[in-house]
Amino acid sequence: MIETGRTVTAEIDRMTPQGAYLTDGEKDVLLPAKQIPDGAKIGDKLKVFIYRDSKDRIISTTNQPLIELHEVKRLVVKEMTDIGAFLDMGLERDLLLPFHEMTYRPGAGEEVLVAMYTDKSGRLCATEKIYDYLRDDSAYEKDDEVTGTLYEISRNFGAFVAVDDIFSGLVPAREFGGEAKPGDKVTCRVTGVHPDGRLNLSLRKKAYLQMNDDADRIFEMIKKTGHLDFTDKAEPGLIKDRTGLSKAAFKRAVGHLLKAGSIAIKEDGIYERDQH
Repeated sequence: MIETGRTVTAEIDRMTPQGAYLTDGEKDVLLPAKQIPDGAKIGDKLKVFIYRDSKDRIISTTNQPLIELHEVKRLVVKEMTDIGAFLDMGLERDLLLPFHEMTYRPGAGEEVLVAMYTDKSGRLCATEKIYDYLRDDSAYEKDDEVTGTLYEISRNFGAFVAVDDIFSGLVPAREFGGEAKPGDKVTCRVTGVHPDGRLNLSLRKKAYLQMNDDADRIFEMIKKTGHLDFTDKAEPGLIKDRTGLSKAAFKRAVGHLLKAGSIAIKEDGIYERDQH
């Protein structure tokens, strides 16, 4: 079936000065003369990609694109314009990423993770809103470590991650402290697998493994500022805003530093022990 955004196999039906007209038995499409392989003749079958040219005409090409309809791929931004970003899709014509399909604005030369779709006018476009295009059939299990691209953040749901850039994953809002932003490559731990195959993720390790990292982070904050002007008795919201940690994680880290003799807790805050 001849459909824009797809690679199809079609037969040369007739030759014209403009090029060869290919058919799938139902529809015809032009293959421009410069694209016709040497020695091709009527009746030959060719593998071609279907898209629209600069005049919005449906045509074909023997060049293979970097992305096809409904696929998720990483493409490079060639330029930013007043209607959006134009991405290099490996063909003479670039792929438009409209502003309203962005979850963040990339710069020229930057790689973006996008899916290809057709807009209301039948034109091929790209979107950073890739949730509906990601797969849910990964073989990952609870506690596996995975990598992916954070592509969107929702205040209600959390941070959406494309695991391996193809599988659907979510860091729930309660687990996400703003450690990363859309477009970032992240390493996560699988905390659960939904019946539908989608992955629940955490940017943090298991508590007993994460504690050392958190303790190092808190100690660096203390060394940098001289002290923390709050303790582990502070409100959870304040701790989250100032450190990015939950109150429970903060208490574990502070307890670890206290046991190691690295800090002293006073009424007005937490200090490095050697200094006070």
